Amino acid sequence: MTDPFSARVRADFPVFERRVGGRPIAFFDGPGGSQVPRQVADAVRDYLLMHNANTHGFFATSEETDAAIAGARERVAALLNAPWPSEVAFGANMTTLTFHLSRSLGREWGPGDEIVVTQLDHQANVAPWVRLAEDRGITVRVVPFSSETFTLDLEALDRALSRRTRLVAVGAASNAIGTVNDVAAVAERARRAGALSFVDAVHYTPHRLPDVQAMGCDFLACSAYKFFGPHVGILWGRTEHLERLTPYKVPPASDTAPERWETGTLNHEGIVGTGAAVEWIASLAGDPGRDLRESLRRAYAAIHRHESALFAQLHAGLTSMPGVRVYGPAAEGERTPTAGFTIDGVSPGEAARRLGRRGCSSGTATSTRPPSVTRWAWPIAAG
Repeated sequence: MTDPFSARVRADFPVFERRVGGRPIAFFDGPGGSQVPRQVADAVRDYLLMHNANTHGFFATSEETDAAIAGARERVAALLNAPWPSEVAFGANMTTLTFHLSRSLGREWGPGDEIVVTQLDHQANVAPWVRLAEDRGITVRVVPFSSETFTLDLEALDRALSRRTRLVAVGAASNAIGTVNDVAAVAERARRAGALSFVDAVHYTPHRLPDVQAMGCDFLACSAYKFFGPHVGILWGRTEHLERLTPYKVPPASDTAPERWETGTLNHEGIVGTGAAVEWIASLAGDPGRDLRESLRRAYAAIHRHESALFAQLHAGLTSMPGVRVYGPAAEGERTPTAGFTIDGVSPGEAARRLGRRGCSSGTATSTRPPSVTRWAWPIAAG
């Protein structure tokens, strides 16, 4: 029997009416993206059909577009606990925004400077800094993770930091094995070294409520398609950085954050849908009259309880199967409900294809851990 919370959530997703091969459809590809509730699709549709225009015009649909984007910024600011909506910029995706920011930061760095990345991170939070290092003659240091606990080696991070460190890039959660990192501890170490901190919260945001103030980071990026929204990227940055740095943008351009960080015409309908996705998550609290941040806090608590119970079942089942090896922290540990596993004698691609034929979407990773950044050809110092 479906529990009340599941029934409440599933009712908003028309996709669950589908069948694949006569079977109900199931999605196990959360690390790759989420489905979209009808409320988000309705918001996108309404914008496109009734309000579609470019920004800053002196006519109704343009003014409505400006108001809709401003409203979405306010909702995302509440999601991230950002001090100001003006610290929220939108873009194509987290990867594009990270490349964009890295280029601007790189104007101030050169030979002798260092960037720290980690082996638990998705390549979207490694490659932009690697490419910058190649262009500017910067050294990249890599922080490993423990093969026993699947957590970051913070002692190695301490050894990697120095007066030459300019930035520490860290993921809030691993989309490969589920590890949730102590971002606040990493950001504090970076700050003591005089370095900036950049957080990839793409996989974190669907499962834990972000709080940039508690994290103490300088920048954070995530993508709405991971938390029930359209394919839109989000960049948060402290006001002093967004105003001081020079973004690469076609003139004439607004010189006011956050628009100075948004290149070209944006995906307006996607931004509207992003705001709707935040509102939809808050609706799971069952108390729409409350403050949005408080509603989000209550909704995330409900989500965490539900998905933790489901993951406990999944983890227990996987670990009991002969020939299956599960990677990541303990099921009851500090982690997202994400399982990385291998099957003896079956390649990851073949396992995914077999599950797909049975109506189950799953990941298609080709390794048993996040890709090792040491395969890149760039200046590297051992951590």
